Amino acid sequence: MKIYMDACCLSRPFDDLSQDRARLEAEAVTNILERCRVGLWSLAASEVIDFELSAIKDEDKLLRIRRLYSLAENLLPLTDQAKTRSTALRGQGLALFDSLHLAVAEIFQQDIFLTTDDKLIKKAKAINLDIKVANPVSWFLEVE
Repeated sequence: MKIYMDACCLSRPFDDLSQDRARLEAEAVTNILERCRVGLWSLAASEVIDFELSAIKDEDKLLRIRRLYSLAENLLPLTDQAKTRSTALRGQGLALFDSLHLAVAEIFQQDIFLTTDDKLIKKAKAINLDIKVANPVSWFLEVE
């Protein structure tokens, strides 16, 4: 299983977990990453994630996220093809980074794109994509 997690998904285990939803998402992300760590699934890295993570100002949080992210096995580059696809996705109402993440994940044929962003999930369902987009909790429950 090839998994692409956007930056908000990778960050979830280090957010304020006092709300039930955040705690459940953090647990799902942690469980998914554990399966990647033991080799059952594969986590993708991307230049888009790297750039987005570089904007995190909290050094401690960034270090912890990078430890999780170090499980990623292959770096998906931001190719010209992905940039072109991103432009098309932006034309369908997606924000810049959302469109870049989706384009890279789609071009490199990842099996699932995981995000904790409800707006992105809703928009993704309304457009034609070659990749499934889901919340980590619902997806993990579906595949387990």
